[in-house]
Amino acid sequence: MTGPLRYLLVAVLFGAATTAAAADMKTGEAKAKEVCQACHGLDGNSPTPDYPKLGGQRLDYLAKALRDYKSGARKNAIMAGFAGTLSPQDIANLAAYYAAQPPVLVVPH
Repeated sequence: MTGPLRYLLVAVLFGAATTAAAADMKTGEAKAKEVCQACHGLDGNSPTPDYPKLGGQRLDYLAKALRDYKSGARKNAIMAGFAGTLSPQDIANLAAYYAAQPPVLVVPH
């Protein structure tokens, strides 16, 4: 790997590490209790199939999804309302908190 590609990879990896390091999981947990728990569960593993399981998802995926709901790039009226109230730090905190939770895999019977 040479030139610009190497620098891009380093920048992406550094950015992801900085976001994770800057996140406060305790604050993320508090925000999850306040905003997300009713639908997604405190650990992000909602028992209701109507709501996505967030526990153990990738931090960058969770943060991007929330930013996209907030900006309108991702369409869902309910999530747009909740995400619209989140600051960039709230998004980082929530993403870090839910990414750190153990995933619950669903196996069809």
